[in-house]
Amino acid sequence: MSTFLSNLISGVSLGSVYAIIALGYTMVYGIAKMLNFAHGDVIMIGAYMCFVMMFNLNTPAFVGVLIAMAVCTLLGITIERLAYKPLRQATSLSVLITAIGMSYFLQNLAQLIWGANPKSFKSVIPSGGLSLMGGSLKISYVTIVTIIASVLIMVVLTLFVNHTKMGKAMRCVSEDRGAAELMGVNVDLTITVTFAIGSALAAIAAVLMCSAYPTLKPTTGSMPGIKAFTAAVFGGIGSIPGAMLGGILLGVIEILGKAYVSSELGDAFVFAVLILVLLVKPTGLLGKKIHEKV
Repeated sequence: MSTFLSNLISGVSLGSVYAIIALGYTMVYGIAKMLNFAHGDVIMIGAYMCFVMMFNLNTPAFVGVLIAMAVCTLLGITIERLAYKPLRQATSLSVLITAIGMSYFLQNLAQLIWGANPKSFKSVIPSGGLSLMGGSLKISYVTIVTIIASVLIMVVLTLFVNHTKMGKAMRCVSEDRGAAELMGVNVDLTITVTFAIGSALAAIAAVLMCSAYPTLKPTTGSMPGIKAFTAAVFGGIGSIPGAMLGGILLGVIEILGKAYVSSELGDAFVFAVLILVLLVKPTGLLGKKIHEKV
């Protein structure tokens, strides 16, 4: 029983990281209607920036996290302005190709700056944890902080979107970009803010992920980025609660699949479950069917 609970908690922790990353995907898609496949590599840049601040410059952990968030925010804004803004009226295929190109550019840039060899990341969260069930179940502080952080981020983001002026602008742009522009909403600023928020969340996810899995390399963000996108689709892309639910479920499925089915086929098991869900409900678990006027 304790082994199952331990795996379950590990799955929720991993899923919480996926959920934070998926929030960036779901916001950008829900508002700008584009898939930013460079998002996973923004995560990697955030992890490297925190690594540089903590190891090379010997700053406290919270300073490293704040600098990583600031750099990722600026990087997200720059990517949106240089790579995606000129493609506002382009086809979705053009945007997708640009996103993939930006992803490879960031990976190669990181390799030129920091090298291809993996680096050992120092956790920003103290080691140790809580012992439950007479010591048979141990929950690390990294796991606890990761789960709490993901819940807080989802709640704050939901309140921001529903109760602030910028949040209302985001919902307007998501509903009808043309009508929002006619009503005086600054569409370009709204999309830029969306990228900034998503990129800042990527930095938080990077620090939490590397604290739990302390290996850092230029491709660190690739697979988590793909899985987080899968989580966003799983939960219903465009839905903030859906991204959270999809991320946690995906993490639980992955860990339990590796523990009880096959450690080598864990990733394949995750994507197989996604395919089955989408066959039954193409919009995802919490996604809504959109009717387009013609």
